Amino acid sequence: MAVPTRSQISPGTEVNIVLKQHQRSGTLTNGIVSRLLTKSANHPHGIKVQLEDGQVGRVQEILS
Repeated sequence: MAVPTRSQISPGTEVNIVLKQHQRSGTLTNGIVSRLLTKSANHPHGIKVQLEDGQVGRVQEILS
């Protein structure tokens, strides 16, 4: 499964992310993007974002 690119993600997008502490297990966290933190167009592990609740992780899939 290819991770989404930066152009596919914007504030308000519902996504599943993997938090830093869950990278080994791959546990996903659902939330709404508040900020995009990765500046490059893509990243092999996913674009880093901050969710509205303050959690930070890398986008694995877009839900909306």
